[in-house]
Amino acid sequence: MRALLLALLVPGGTAQAAQLEIHLSCGQRNWSSSELLSHPQTRDIEIDEDVSYKRPMRYRAVPISALLDGLTAGDHLQAVALDGFAAELPAATLLAREGAKAWLAIEDPQRPWPPLAKDKPSAGPFYLVWTDPAASQIGPEQWPFQVARIRQLATVEQRFPALLPAVDASAEIRAGFAAYQKNCMACHRLNGAGDSEFGPDLNIPHSPTEYFTGDFLRQYIRDPQSLRRWPQGAHAGVQ
Repeated sequence: MRALLLALLVPGGTAQAAQLEIHLSCGQRNWSSSELLSHPQTRDIEIDEDVSYKRPMRYRAVPISALLDGLTAGDHLQAVALDGFAAELPAATLLAREGAKAWLAIEDPQRPWPPLAKDKPSAGPFYLVWTDPAASQIGPEQWPFQVARIRQLATVEQRFPALLPAVDASAEIRAGFAAYQKNCMACHRLNGAGDSEFGPDLNIPHSPTEYFTGDFLRQYIRDPQSLRRWPQGAHAGVQ
C-alpha cells in the first residue's frame, strides 16, 4: 500500500502534483514540490549520516522554520507520513537557531531519489532531515520520510491525559514516558491512545511483558527485527 501511494507521486504521471499540507492554528497552506523547490530559502544541503538511507546524502531543502510562520517555541507539531507514521515534534526543536537544524528535503521529480531498499519507494516526495542532529539529541523517529502533512496540535499530555504517569511516579517512570513519546509513539499507540496508524498497540490486547520472558523482552526493545520481521520494519530499536 505504501508503494502504491507513493507511485501516484513519482515520475510517470502526477509527480509534479505532489503536495505537502501544513495546518497551523493561523491557517492552512498547501505547498507543491515545484513551489518548495523554488522557495527563496531552498538550498543544497549535505547530510553526513542519513538515518533512512544509512549513508551520506545531498538534498535540495528548505529550513522547516521558513514554512512555519507564526509558530512559537511553546507550540507542538505532528508530521504525518503517507503510511500513517506520525512523528511528535516540539516546535522549539524545529525552530531552534542553535544546535541541530531541521530541513524539509524536497524530491525533484526530474531527479528522483534512490529507493530506500530493494523494491521499496524513495523517502520522497518530502522528508524531514537534520544537520548536526547529535547537537540536540535528535532520534531516528524524528526523521519522518514520505511526509504528507504537518499539523499543529496540542501536546501529547493534553491530547492523551490517560497516558500521563501518576503524580507521584518515579523519575524512571517519567523518563520512560518521555522515551515513549520520542522513540515509540510515531509508530505505536499505547492502550489505544495515540494517532499513529503504522504499528501495533504496545499494550493491547497484551503487553510484551506478559509474553516475553528473560532476555527476550530486552532484545525485542533493543533490536525488534532480531525477533520479528515485517515488510514495514525500519527502525533498529530503542537504545
